[in-house]
Amino acid sequence: MKKRIILLPFLFLALTMVQAQDSSTSLTDRNKYIESGVIPLENKKGFNFDTRVGDITLKPFVLVQASGKLNYYDDEGLDLADQDNIANSGFEVGNALLGIAGKAFGKLTFNLTLNAAQSGDALLQQAWVEYNVKDELRFRVGKFKTPFAQAYLVTLGETLLPTVPLSLTAPVNIPYSLNSVNPNFATGFDLGVQVQGLIHNQWEYRVGIFNGTGISVNGAKKTLSDNLGFPISFRGKQLAYIRIPSLLYAARLAYMPKGNVATHQGSPNDLNNDKWLIALSASYNVEANWQASNDLRLGLEFSRLINRWYFGAEAYYLNMKFVKRQQIAPLYQFLGGYVQGGYFVTPKIQLAARYDLFDRNSIRIDGYLNAPAVGFNYYLAGYNLKLQAMYQYLGKWGHSDQIERDNDDMGLAQHSVQAMLQFSF
Repeated sequence: MKKRIILLPFLFLALTMVQAQDSSTSLTDRNKYIESGVIPLENKKGFNFDTRVGDITLKPFVLVQASGKLNYYDDEGLDLADQDNIANSGFEVGNALLGIAGKAFGKLTFNLTLNAAQSGDALLQQAWVEYNVKDELRFRVGKFKTPFAQAYLVTLGETLLPTVPLSLTAPVNIPYSLNSVNPNFATGFDLGVQVQGLIHNQWEYRVGIFNGTGISVNGAKKTLSDNLGFPISFRGKQLAYIRIPSLLYAARLAYMPKGNVATHQGSPNDLNNDKWLIALSASYNVEANWQASNDLRLGLEFSRLINRWYFGAEAYYLNMKFVKRQQIAPLYQFLGGYVQGGYFVTPKIQLAARYDLFDRNSIRIDGYLNAPAVGFNYYLAGYNLKLQAMYQYLGKWGHSDQIERDNDDMGLAQHSVQAMLQFSF
């Protein structure tokens, strides 16, 4: 009897939520603003449910990425007792995403995605709700992608190569031991609030405030800045000093002269396109990395889709200024960037190449890391299966001496090979 009672809510859900049959509403209108960030959902019938009155739409989705990896490290930094150049190799499930996106009452869209391949707070990949006033004005709150780096803003399952550029993910090198993790360029997923919109189908803006703690922290753990604020004065007398919250303040502005650009880096379902964008982004992480530094990031990006071709390029800058409590006077500045391209030689086979450049040890010290990579993508089984493979080499040039050269690539593989099979629906 208890089992029957437990099943009643699910039976009620099945009876009340059916596939929409309203022919007066187009598929595009019903799916407008519904996003997964994982696989494309707009204009796809897929597996979705609508209430009988059509006020709520639910679209579940799945993405699984399983990889085989081989990483070879040079001799610098290896444990003398265990001289094994092969490390961090084998098989892994990088992402196992189960999510649901949807739309409610014509104005609200939402997303909830869990990543079973992660643990702790990172298990929750994203969770947000958005109020869509109109194309030009939308408000989003929750956990989602911060508006920085096109390599992260593209749909996860539609990237050109199975890994994002090394210059975005590798931590910078600084000659100090701190009680925090050295920052990197990428800001990724975070908790916050954002205003965004698309003006005249050409200008897209995103302005947001986030915790600045990344995908692995779901709690409110920030404080007020000890260094930054503004005084409140009256008749030359300071009455108070208002300190600003130690949060991540971010913005992005994109220009798309030929209309809104798709969020993929080449797709077999979109081989007759001609669009491009250029975008500027900036963020300031106040007392980032647990009150170690104030991090300013600037980014410039370009993306081009033309028939079977895809081109992309980004350049980014990081200014890392230590807070007063660290008692470290100098600031450190870092540069990074990449260019990449892909071409569909057949409707199911895409060739790819990327050149990645990283000034990891700051512009004050000579030397760069560069990571050329090549790969290919093969789409199978109605495009629900995708095989990606790539090889990447890590080179070093311009260092003042051998010690600087050896220290610059600590923790990074010299040769990397990866093959990834992706399933999605």
